[in-house]
Amino acid sequence: MDARPSQSVITRSGTQLPRRVHAGYALGSLVTGAFGTVPGLLLAPYLTDTLGVAAWLAGVLVWAPKAWDVLVNPVAGRISDRTRSRWGARRPYLLVGGLTLAVLFAAIFAAPFGSGRGAYVALAFLLAATAYAFFQVPYVAMPAELTDSYSERTRLLTWRVAVLAIAILVSGAIAPLVVNAGGDGIPGHRWMGVFVAGLIVVGTIAVFVGTSRAPTGTVRESEPTLRAQLAVASRNRPFRLLLICFVIQAVGIAMILAGVQYFADHVLFSPDTGPTVLFACFVGPALLVMPLWSRVGARVGKARAFVLASLLFAAGAVLLVLAPVLPAVLIYLIVGVLGVAYAGQQVFGLAMLPDCIAYDTARTGKRQAGVFTGLWTAGETFGLALGPGIYLLVLQAFGYVSSSSGEAAAQDDTARLGVLLGFTVLPGLIVGLAVLLMRGYDLTEAKLTTAVGEAEAAAIN
Repeated sequence: MDARPSQSVITRSGTQLPRRVHAGYALGSLVTGAFGTVPGLLLAPYLTDTLGVAAWLAGVLVWAPKAWDVLVNPVAGRISDRTRSRWGARRPYLLVGGLTLAVLFAAIFAAPFGSGRGAYVALAFLLAATAYAFFQVPYVAMPAELTDSYSERTRLLTWRVAVLAIAILVSGAIAPLVVNAGGDGIPGHRWMGVFVAGLIVVGTIAVFVGTSRAPTGTVRESEPTLRAQLAVASRNRPFRLLLICFVIQAVGIAMILAGVQYFADHVLFSPDTGPTVLFACFVGPALLVMPLWSRVGARVGKARAFVLASLLFAAGAVLLVLAPVLPAVLIYLIVGVLGVAYAGQQVFGLAMLPDCIAYDTARTGKRQAGVFTGLWTAGETFGLALGPGIYLLVLQAFGYVSSSSGEAAAQDDTARLGVLLGFTVLPGLIVGLAVLLMRGYDLTEAKLTTAVGEAEAAAIN
């Protein structure tokens, strides 16, 4: 494997990809789903209610390692863009990054020291986030290189989001049960770390093997420096608008994810089964409506479908503020609506990303998917890290009391109000207002097809 300074890989495949490639690529979402879900769900309560870390400090410890990825992800994209190997440009990083991540994830919750555990968790999380960057960035870059078909990219990403939903369900719903079965506290979290690490290993091997026969592409020149590539990405208006919107929405989604355990403890008063039921209600309906979202996208376009899903998510989140006076069954139904909306956001957001990359290639004649996806994943990771940080600051502002017993401390009415608002109204407003940015997004299938056709004609001439 070597890196060359001014080239990157592309493929030209307008036909439908084999099911093996669809399935193999999608199974990589076991990795992204597990790492994207479990730290956001359990790391904050682990710090505040098991290690006794103050809420504000826990927010810093959760946010800082993933904020580091804002710097690492574009570099990972640049490196994978320049890589040549018999396994292709992206797949070596999937294997090495994924297996390294599995080991480091288990280490996050190992708690081997009697003191300084907060600092240990932060360091282990920082290393895990770095390994994840070298898996996630090449992984997200692959759809733009596997096919040039506008509709085939939607099908490919539909498979991926379906598996992502399963990964979120399995990791998010079962991980709290593993903690409980392992004896709660530090022992339970150790077993949970090993369980999730196993999911990451399965996803890593599956995506590496499943994409072994995927198109490997040809070679085109790219911008010679990372700074030049970042400048090109910033001039891609559809990409810029989509990225900013997606990052802001990631903040709101991550706030809800971070609040699940707190919401179950202090609003539903169901600390043992509440998180699992919430996740089942969130993800289960999403799996059923994936074909429906595909039809909606085909009918109204990806951008409009994305906006529709986002507004549905925002409305459901705000409505949940009534949870203290609603029957449990209605609360879980609203959470199911959130899951349906989240599935649509993910499908269309991720399907529009490779369209933006293809549009850039048509305009510039250069393929630099790694840099675009590096920026994308850096922004998304930053948003997913910032969300729990903001949620924990809300808890701190409302007087949340931490605990080192392995169980949440009793909270007063003010603290419970903070738990509720940070889980409902605030993320709902964040997700809904971000949609305003999409008013300027104009990359339709017709516009993309025209740009590609003009680029091909210019190449022939």
